[in-house]
Amino acid sequence: MTKQFWIMVVVVIVVLVGIFTLTGKNNSLPANAKPTDHIMGSTSSGVSLVEYGDYQCPYCGQYYETLKQVLSQYSSQITFQFRNFPLTSIHPNAFAGARAAEAAGLMGKFWQMHDLLYTQNQEYYNSNGAIATWIGTTSPLSVFDQDATSLGLNVNQFNTYYNSEQVNNLILADENVGNKLNIQGTPTFFLDGKQVQINDSVSAFDNIINSALKTKADHGATQTKTTSGSTSQTKK
Repeated sequence: MTKQFWIMVVVVIVVLVGIFTLTGKNNSLPANAKPTDHIMGSTSSGVSLVEYGDYQCPYCGQYYETLKQVLSQYSSQITFQFRNFPLTSIHPNAFAGARAAEAAGLMGKFWQMHDLLYTQNQEYYNSNGAIATWIGTTSPLSVFDQDATSLGLNVNQFNTYYNSEQVNNLILADENVGNKLNIQGTPTFFLDGKQVQINDSVSAFDNIINSALKTKADHGATQTKTTSGSTSQTKK
């Protein structure tokens, strides 16, 4: 084989290593690693909705639009939490997307990057075959840098976080919890700690959330009544 052939082999290997560094993951997780805690909304009712999602997942992208409407309606009543569960076996840039969100999160802009990843970058699945900005590229960081700039973030610091073990471990810790919960796909939802199947419609979320709110309210009323009754008996 010619010298030129071996040079080409080396170049390909170097490129692949670089791609893995930017989009891949290190699977070693420290024992003290903690999952993410990105939460919005109000704890007033005690009702919580958790999503395990994948930024490259087309179904997550579809549910995202529905969730925006739902959360705008219930933000004063429930909490919503997002956790990472990138399906890298079928979505090669999913871990990179999670890195971008978590890097921005360390700079105080998690939800803003979260929204960009779904609204700007799910375009491939929502319009006539248009290729999304980072889903189909081998260098998604170049796109994320533009997103970071649009959010007013220091790009150098963003890149440092993006490539850090800290961000890597946050995502892996989320995955670890998801695996223990036996999550098989995305999006997967948990309402008050119980896995639920919810159709992609505002009305479907309305039904399940209102039911949970009523259950919490009834339980609270029962506890108040019981406590009141116990107090009365004590006074006697």
